[in-house]
Amino acid sequence: MAPRPKTFLLCHGAWTGAWAWKKMHPLMAQAGHRLVAPTYTGLGERAHLASPAIDLDAHIQDILNVIKYEDLGDIVLLGHSYGGMVATGVADRARERVMQLIYLDAFVPRDGQSLFDLNEGGREPMRKAAAAGDGYRIPRQPLPSDTPQADLDWLNARRVNMPIKCFETSLRLEHGEPAMPRSYIYCTRIPPGDVFGQFAKRTKSEDGWRYFELDASHSPNVTAPEALMGVLEKIVA
Repeated sequence: MAPRPKTFLLCHGAWTGAWAWKKMHPLMAQAGHRLVAPTYTGLGERAHLASPAIDLDAHIQDILNVIKYEDLGDIVLLGHSYGGMVATGVADRARERVMQLIYLDAFVPRDGQSLFDLNEGGREPMRKAAAAGDGYRIPRQPLPSDTPQADLDWLNARRVNMPIKCFETSLRLEHGEPAMPRSYIYCTRIPPGDVFGQFAKRTKSEDGWRYFELDASHSPNVTAPEALMGVLEKIVA
């Protein structure tokens, strides 16, 4: 029996935008699902709205507004990388709309944590890099080394610098840990200084999680879309 069609709502990663999920739309449609992929303020096609005021809360609000104005319900919320910070905040504030929560090689914050709290090693280098530029944005970080050249060219033509406040903002959870079913997908082609292994370890051993591994580097939506779709289908089946 085929799984019921689902509405996936994306919380994308840093430096990027909804555009980076282009390869996933036909795969989602083929599987009978819908992928709603908004871009955060200050990134992608909304890069002209970048300002020093943009923080994690602004990006959470971006997604909450999509839920409200598109009248979305029974949502499968999908957070990739930095998007795990956003998705956790969205799940907290729109609990009645989110059916399940999937983290894809993503940060999994607890109440009061910022992304920099979860990536201590990146804090100072990124602050210095932002200070050396326009003062409020972090330059684009390198892409995984196994990204094909055509994809690298496509990504690098569109990625933009990331407002640093998004990484500095502490997430406030009004209702504690998210109560809906949660899954973690860990990408096992690990770069040096693997930041996401801590969440793989946590979600593998903590109650309330389903844990999956994917033989891909950090952005499987670009480098391994079919394999990613396979894991997502398994989770929502």
